[in-house]
Parts: sequence; structure tokens; C-alpha cells
Amino acid sequence: MPASRPWRAESVGEGHALVAYLNIAQIIISIALIALAVMQSKGAGLGRMFGGDSSIYRTRRGIEKTMFRVTIVLAVVFFLTSLLSVLLQS
Repeated sequence: MPASRPWRAESVGEGHALVAYLNIAQIIISIALIALAVMQSKGAGLGRMFGGDSSIYRTRRGIEKTMFRVTIVLAVVFFLTSLLSVLLQS
């Protein structure tokens, strides 16, 4: 054990456990992201398929706006957990 990094030998076991928890968190976040994306696109495709006008801008309101914001937050959290996982593994 080098004298310049005494913390390295002690935290190796903890680092592996933290990476495992981060991987589990990534799986849960990815499932939530997939579910939110599917719920948001549920009715969008049917209107366009039968000639619905898709050029009209609609404002998101209520639960649709909340789901949109939660999707953005989950995407950022997923990115940060992925970055942290890579940094801890190296």
C-alpha cells in the first residue's frame, strides 16, 4: 500500500458496493423513463395516422406537464448516475 494513497485500500470494498447500488438505481430509473415515454406518446400516434393535424402547437397542462418535467429530471439523474458509476469503476 503506497503511503500517498492510504484511503485507496480501505475504500475498494465500499466502492464495489456503491457501484452495485448505482447499477440498480440505473435499472430502476431506466424502467421509469421507458414507462413515462410510453405514457406520453400513447395518444400522439393515432391522431396523426388518421389525418390529424400535427402542426398545431399544444400547450402541456396538468398531468401532461408534470410527466414531461419528471421525464427531464429522470433523464438528468440517469446521466449523473451513469457518469458517477463510470468514475467509480476507473
